[in-house]
Amino acid sequence: MPRPSDDRPGSRQPALAQGDAIAGGCMSLTLLLVEAVAGFVLALTLGLRGWGRSAADSKQHTGPPPMDWVPTLWVGAFALAIALAGVLFLRGGHLYAGSLHLLLGVIVLVFTLNVWHDEYAFSHPDPLPPCPTRAGVLCAPADQR
Repeated sequence: MPRPSDDRPGSRQPALAQGDAIAGGCMSLTLLLVEAVAGFVLALTLGLRGWGRSAADSKQHTGPPPMDWVPTLWVGAFALAIALAGVLFLRGGHLYAGSLHLLLGVIVLVFTLNVWHDEYAFSHPDPLPPCPTRAGVLCAPADQR
């Protein structure tokens, strides 16, 4: 005698069928490849942007350069997009794909904090030490003597 199906809201049924798991895995793998390409393009763009600004900005400003928020915001938005994909996978019932994307989002978030710290250190250099020959006078850097 076949068991009647239990369609009540609290019934225990398997969350994913075999076809859904394979489709979720393929979708997760495809999204990981797209994220890898986007991360490479982001790193290349920010690397070239930072390479071009280091020499040009040092000659234009007399003091420390202003804080550049663009790299921090770009990498932060990338981390947010990866974490959002992880949440969408979890809500769709794909636990492994969602967990993997959330873990990757946390790793990129740590990298975002590193980018912010580097930009902060670049725009807030340590003050020059006082000159040993003249009391209270700041020493000039070697290239400005």
